[in-house]
Amino acid sequence: MRAVIQRVSEASVTVNGEQISAIESGLLILLGIINDDGIDDIQWLVRKVLNLRIFNDEEGVMNNSLLDTNGDIIVVSQFTLQASTKKGNRPSYIKAAKPDIAIRIYENFITTLEEELGKKVGTGIFGADMKVALLNDGPVTIWIDTKNRE
Repeated sequence: MRAVIQRVSEASVTVNGEQISAIESGLLILLGIINDDGIDDIQWLVRKVLNLRIFNDEEGVMNNSLLDTNGDIIVVSQFTLQASTKKGNRPSYIKAAKPDIAIRIYENFITTLEEELGKKVGTGIFGADMKVALLNDGPVTIWIDTKNRE
């Protein structure tokens, strides 16, 4: 799994002109899934996301996690995060999981996040043409790949 995690002051997802998710302070997570992602990847990424100390404490230092701030989350599936640009100028998405596999992993990721967070997580609509709006706070943007746990 690849995730782009953005600390936001606000974020929203709109489909067909209708806003389906919106948050204030928290995280917007763009999630790219491959076929061999599994429960270990989900659990590791959920723990990492919830415990990343990327929110400011009272002294303005990034010492707090989402759990410390009681922030919210929106997760949007984005297969293009699995793009390969090694050859030519047209990205290849061969590594991206097929929809029937990806949706199960995506939904499991969201369920696991909600269980650990103790509240509802906002989402996009899997496979839909979405408009994602955000106000990146910082800016703070972190890229994580569960297959390369640096």
